[in-house]
Amino acid sequence: MTGGSILGNRVLRKEDPKFLTTGGKYVDDLNDEPMLQGALHVTYVRSTVAHGRINSIDTSDAASMPGVVAIFTAESLGLQPVPAAFNPMVARTLLASDKVRYVGEPVAAVVTETRDQGVDAAEAVVVDYDVLEAFVDVEAAMMSSTLIYEGAGSNVVFDTTVLGIPENTGEAFFKDCEVTVTGRFMNQRVAPCPLEVRGAAAAWGSDGRLNQWLSTQHAQGAVAPLAAANGVDASMIRVRTPDVGGGFGAKIGAYGEELLLGVIAKSIGRPVKWRETRSESMVALGHGRAQLQYVTIGGTRDGKVTHYQLHAIQDCGGFADMGTILAPFMTRPMSSGVYAIPNIECRTTSVITNTTPTVAYRGAGRPEATAAIERAMDLFALELGMDAAEVRRKNLIPKFMEPHTTVVGQTYDVGDYETALDKALAAADYKALRAEQAKRRKSGDVKQIGIGVSVYVEITGGVGNGESAKVEITDDGRAIVYTGTSPHGQGHDTAWSMLVQEQTGIPMDRVELVWGDTDLVPIGTGTMGSRSLQQGGNAVFQVAGTLTEKAKAVAARLLEANEADVVLDKGRGVFHVAGTPAVSKTWADLAVAEKGNGGLKHDDVIGVPGATFPFGAHVAVVEVDTETGRVKHLRQVACDDAGKVLNPMLLDGQIHGGVAQGVAQALLEEFLYDADGNPTTSNLADYGFISAVELPSVEVVHMETPTPINAIGAKGIGESGTIGSTPAIQSAVVDAVSHLGVKHIEMPCTAERVWRAINSAR
Repeated sequence: MTGGSILGNRVLRKEDPKFLTTGGKYVDDLNDEPMLQGALHVTYVRSTVAHGRINSIDTSDAASMPGVVAIFTAESLGLQPVPAAFNPMVARTLLASDKVRYVGEPVAAVVTETRDQGVDAAEAVVVDYDVLEAFVDVEAAMMSSTLIYEGAGSNVVFDTTVLGIPENTGEAFFKDCEVTVTGRFMNQRVAPCPLEVRGAAAAWGSDGRLNQWLSTQHAQGAVAPLAAANGVDASMIRVRTPDVGGGFGAKIGAYGEELLLGVIAKSIGRPVKWRETRSESMVALGHGRAQLQYVTIGGTRDGKVTHYQLHAIQDCGGFADMGTILAPFMTRPMSSGVYAIPNIECRTTSVITNTTPTVAYRGAGRPEATAAIERAMDLFALELGMDAAEVRRKNLIPKFMEPHTTVVGQTYDVGDYETALDKALAAADYKALRAEQAKRRKSGDVKQIGIGVSVYVEITGGVGNGESAKVEITDDGRAIVYTGTSPHGQGHDTAWSMLVQEQTGIPMDRVELVWGDTDLVPIGTGTMGSRSLQQGGNAVFQVAGTLTEKAKAVAARLLEANEADVVLDKGRGVFHVAGTPAVSKTWADLAVAEKGNGGLKHDDVIGVPGATFPFGAHVAVVEVDTETGRVKHLRQVACDDAGKVLNPMLLDGQIHGGVAQGVAQALLEEFLYDADGNPTTSNLADYGFISAVELPSVEVVHMETPTPINAIGAKGIGESGTIGSTPAIQSAVVDAVSHLGVKHIEMPCTAERVWRAINSAR
């Protein structure tokens, strides 16, 4: 360890032995929970049409089937419309009542003794619909007078003009540019596909409180909507989150299927459980991306970009959920990326369609912003006949160690974008790659290579302005850490234990982490937006530091010494008077001594002044078979600067996972509907996803530019790999065949799309 500190070292994950041996304990594993004994199973009847009026719901046949205890509809439960948080004119009931607006929308709830009985009974519920025109295309929905929510007055449910931002100027904006290039890009709809599908359980206690277990990224955030759905005060709700098998942003909010469980449990007088199938997850768990982008970029013939214009049209899906605000509040602020462009216009429009509602998905609006500006830079370079990397270098914001505010009003903390680009290019041996490309082009090789470069900056820790933490010392000298963040694969147990050991000297294996129980941790903002370490970890670090100072006062009393003379020997985990290490007190001694004073502990909510802005550069290398269109991903070089690195092993893991998701979107993933709004990729046989076969080993290049925003100096890393990799891969595919006249290929860059692009250009 460097200088005796555990921080900055590759420390093995504490979590892994459990997950690799006995396995995690997820919502569906709560079989020994006393309150859930005798729990019934809920199965939801889901809409089979994308847009239609409900004429009737016939439950008679289903009600007589074996094991059926009850069947509920919106009418029988007396459900009232719930307005959308981001547009109160858009409202729906938690079970569809008057209309259905996407395939997979819950229409009725069947309660049975076993899960299998619920599946059978749900199929016997007959819903009669008047089928209405369905809108899958976001522009068609935007222009149509046929309304998906009549009360909204339009299918456009949010627009930056309501924020006082004017509409884009149009062509006049570029009148002084020597070169202008336009593009229309589709950042396609994807399904989050967490390994663990959604699950929940609900039971009312003898004290009248609702106990709910959720597979969620934010237990505390579920309290208020659960209280509202159940008509009780928030104090009557307890939410617990066991192990969570992935979320990627799609499990941040509480869904209708989860909110209804308490209502159902009270109605039947028994606890209930619910777990969706994979097919249900594909159509009912919120989707990601789904953003149409119109870009125009202009500048001088020597490669200087002077003007950039973006109109992002966000597909909200069938409800004005989180997807409504992704474009205006996440894409727009990051529209300038890493570039010093003096003139930028960005308008966003959010539109309801008859598809699964969109929610936050790894990067949530920032990958979309990066994809738009990076594709625009590629088109600009191609138009000028200049090297894509050099055009980027020419336009980068110069290194800054003080806050920098962009033209669109976003203030970045620190940035050194050129160094990140140089590091990535050097690691990839960019000149040699271009030489190999030139060689293959000259020989007319069937298999051409493409090199894609992306430089990005993203916003992290923008959710919440701080986090809660409590550290408590037990009588045997262990530390229990209570955190308002919630792990679902990131390595919180390891990271938080490292931070506590650094401050207290208590070994990592004697540190216990508690999360996701709103009775034990009532204040918390959860895990999203790459906020965990820089807010949650920062809180733990500072609280543990304060606790150590409080402990010195206790030690001074026990040692009959001045507090200023007491030191903590972190190597031994004991307190002693400076110069006399033989006489000491352990953490256990101090905890026992403080039992009469409420125990040895400290808790606080530690604020942060703002978000942080990780940045980096990726180089992707692909090989394209020009006869078949097949793309082979050869290399991925990733330089991602996340500020001060706590544990390089955790960092690399997050980068690897992020890159895998980003590459998958670029090459494989796309959720599709037919013209009537029926999903055509609603299972993992039809929906493309990445495996180890398609993904090369990621070549990680480390770079640290600490942020002044928090005490650790850390920025987020959970989403960076996704943001940097996707445009690099797409650019690489286009670059491989650009000499054949191809200028753009939409994602995912499947063999068919690449083949069609080649043949259309010939």
